Amino acid sequence: MKRRKFIVGNSLALMSLYLPFSTRGGGFRSDPNLSEFEKKLQPVGRVLEFEDYYVWCNSPIEGPDGKIHVFFSRWPKAKSMSGWINSSEIAHATADSPEGPYTYVSTVLAPRGEGFWDATTCHNPSIHFVDGKYALFFMGNSNGKMNTKRIGLATSDSLYGPWERPDKPLLLPGEEGSWDDLLTTNPSFLKHPNGEYWLYYKSLDIENYIHPKFPIKGNRKYGLAISKSLHGPYEKYVGNPVVDFSTLGDNKQCEDAFVWYENKKFKMLARDMGVFGMDNGLYMDSDDGIHWSSPLISYQPLNKYITQPEAPKHLNRYGRAERPQLLFQNGKATYLFTASQGGGFETASGFIFKIT
Repeated sequence: MKRRKFIVGNSLALMSLYLPFSTRGGGFRSDPNLSEFEKKLQPVGRVLEFEDYYVWCNSPIEGPDGKIHVFFSRWPKAKSMSGWINSSEIAHATADSPEGPYTYVSTVLAPRGEGFWDATTCHNPSIHFVDGKYALFFMGNSNGKMNTKRIGLATSDSLYGPWERPDKPLLLPGEEGSWDDLLTTNPSFLKHPNGEYWLYYKSLDIENYIHPKFPIKGNRKYGLAISKSLHGPYEKYVGNPVVDFSTLGDNKQCEDAFVWYENKKFKMLARDMGVFGMDNGLYMDSDDGIHWSSPLISYQPLNKYITQPEAPKHLNRYGRAERPQLLFQNGKATYLFTASQGGGFETASGFIFKIT
């Protein structure tokens, strides 16, 4: 394969795919449900496009070498979009600036095969620098299905590895009959100002997943687990779940949470699943990281920001941004990284916004 297939960058160069931000009117920001966070977003475009892979879950961090490092999920194009559940690996790419172009460095976590808890997929990377180490939270499964999804943690002294791989998951589902007895996934981590280690996780219950009452199986909620050390053990907060939209009716829910602490507030981005619409993001904040505000819109469907070609028939999530994660530089959030179907290879790639 030629080198050009490994060079991934800002697809704004493909001018036929986008209208410049400055040419779009301001009416799309008149919705009273828009957060102040959304009003600061300026679309940049696609990054991390590969000819032979779908790309998802783009987690950025600025390294001591001055480069921007992104840890992302990818799986073979031949597996189609559904390949994330049974064929994903976590890879590493770097760029000299947040907007790219990015160059693939290596695959850092790949499925280990039969007998391991992460035998069939490695997905949902979320990279953090904690206590002088790099902590890469992720999800693995052992049978290529939903019911064995578990959160794990790999650590390294360097963004270039080597990574110490966990022999056991970091967080397990709850007891049978509990709200989180199916799985643990979508990890979001922060070190609390009080020195504790807080891990937010998505889950749902077996009964409502196996016997759904709505078109979408189950109802996704968020729990919190707390530890005195990075590697655990993590104890689940007794008041879980801390984010639960099921009381709003119509099976409203959310996923893909990213939590951070800023200006004495806990803040959360998530993917909307029915509150305002399936193609939106959500924003919430909290004084204590447990009791969250009513949601507002954190980002809108991509067609509010850019013009794309007509959706290919094989991409059924086209036009939405998922897996929101932030890049921090000098302690300030500067870019929003998301994942979205489409792009030059009609697969999926990163899509980034500058935070102005």
